[in-house]
Amino acid sequence: MKATLFALGLAAWPLCPLATAASLALAVDGVTRHVILVHAEASLAENNAAKELADLLREITGADFKIVHPAETLPERAIVVGPGNAAKRLFPEVPFDQLGLEEIVIKTKDDHLLLAGGRPRGTLYAVSQFLQSQCGVRWWTPWAARVPKQPRLEVGELDVRYRPVFESRDPFWYPAFDARWAVRNFSNSQSANIPEDWGGCIRYKGFVHTFYPLVPPAEHFAKHPEWYSEIKGKRTHDHAQLCLTNPELRAYVIERVKQWLRESSEARIISVSQNDWYGFCECARCKALDEAEGSHAGTMLDFVNHIAEQIEKEFPHVAVDTLAYQYTRQPPRTLKPRPNVIVRLCSIECNFREPLEAPANAKFADDIRGWAKICDRLYIWDYTTDFAHYLQPHPNWYVLGPNVRFFAAHNVKGLFEQGAYQSHGAEFGELRAWVLAQLLWDPRQDDRALIREFLEGYYGPAAPAIARYLDLMHEASAGWNLTCFSRTDTPFHNFKTLMEAERLWREAETAVAGDAELLARTQRGRLWLGYVWLSLWDKLRKECAEASAAWPVAESRAEFAQRWLKLAQGDPARPWTKVTHVNESGMTPDKFVERFSRTSP
Repeated sequence: MKATLFALGLAAWPLCPLATAASLALAVDGVTRHVILVHAEASLAENNAAKELADLLREITGADFKIVHPAETLPERAIVVGPGNAAKRLFPEVPFDQLGLEEIVIKTKDDHLLLAGGRPRGTLYAVSQFLQSQCGVRWWTPWAARVPKQPRLEVGELDVRYRPVFESRDPFWYPAFDARWAVRNFSNSQSANIPEDWGGCIRYKGFVHTFYPLVPPAEHFAKHPEWYSEIKGKRTHDHAQLCLTNPELRAYVIERVKQWLRESSEARIISVSQNDWYGFCECARCKALDEAEGSHAGTMLDFVNHIAEQIEKEFPHVAVDTLAYQYTRQPPRTLKPRPNVIVRLCSIECNFREPLEAPANAKFADDIRGWAKICDRLYIWDYTTDFAHYLQPHPNWYVLGPNVRFFAAHNVKGLFEQGAYQSHGAEFGELRAWVLAQLLWDPRQDDRALIREFLEGYYGPAAPAIARYLDLMHEASAGWNLTCFSRTDTPFHNFKTLMEAERLWREAETAVAGDAELLARTQRGRLWLGYVWLSLWDKLRKECAEASAAWPVAESRAEFAQRWLKLAQGDPARPWTKVTHVNESGMTPDKFVERFSRTSP
């Protein structure tokens, strides 16, 4: 069996191919005749990739795969890790010097297997891809993995070369911030703070909303009010922006950006981006440029292009990142981003129940098409949670795959998928983190199949009931404008739907009642439903009475609130069960239930 992937072309990765005439037996009956060959000049990341491979192959097969560093004589049977001299001698046909920074090569020839990639992370990704596609390993979360036991391990003929579609891949959910999990699932997010010996990650200076950090009003407004927005004829810094056409301001920001970069030599991207509100400048020069370009992105892009041009000579390896967000979302008519400018388009106004290319999101789709035509490095800031209610059902899971593929089809180079980033316990945070990480690496994977695989791997026998729950909430939410700040009191949070959801989660719990670990994972679902029962108690009791139905939870709201709080406080032996935030504003579970503690039934 032969698998081939070139450049941006994607094919299915066989999970565990059957042996063929050309198959390579890496272990038989728990014994191996292969060694893991690491070149002497290997990086720390490549040495760690070899150790990871040896440890996992031992766990899978029971065989001891020794790591060797040969000089002249090469082993007859070896797994070659990394693009060193030994790899070049054994696989001279592979253009190692042409590999992209994260490009991977997986190849068999005679009794050798090559797992290599570009530096700094490619070899780590090659090892991870091999372990997943050929050995069935899965790292669902930092605390849950699947490592199959296979005393006999054979792989078919492999000839794989693959470069990821997205250069920046950030599944920005709390479980995804674990560095080892991130590397294993192909995330290069700076949020995971991946150390250099595990390949490092993309490093920013600033991230977004940097106008006032760059030009603090407390230091400059009194002396230079003209550096800040003119709004209704008056210069102000109150919920305002900068006056982007002011030449003195531009000169100051150039030096400020250079100062930031001199202080942060590791940074490869610096953010020069608007504050997190409106308040754009209405002075005559700014207004004229924006009107000429048909968008407030006119002044923004002209400003950022100028900064990028002026720093390029000293910092040729750095890109300047800015936002196409809210009032700057529409692309300009004539201006184009410089090659060292990243434009990060934000989807915050969209309906996340529907795919971004659906009619409900037509305006955003037009904007991304417009930016794709003019921008070489288009990034996306996408929203995959409800910031007002991290825990309540947010049925967007079936648009994750279509949206990632839509981005890939429109020249997007980087994806930031913002989720619940402050706490464990958010609704299906683990599922979204894993599914998004997999899609960001390989957008053409079947997202529904990934969801099913995660449910089966993470929840075990509870998966069928949970899968029916996903379908239930998806269907119930049809026609609703699902935003990233949705209300709790939505049409699909009705008694009939929640009653069926409650039944399904009870069925799921019953299916795993004999397994403490699976039960703890499954009980999170009752936490999410409980959040809605508590929030809409009176409304739901009324609907229950009108339906002449039996009330499915505790009779006392105060009693139910205390049960819910105990579940939210978690199990000390399982830190991932503790919830610290129920929304982005920082509300704690204790504060959430406080208002219910003295209420009557």
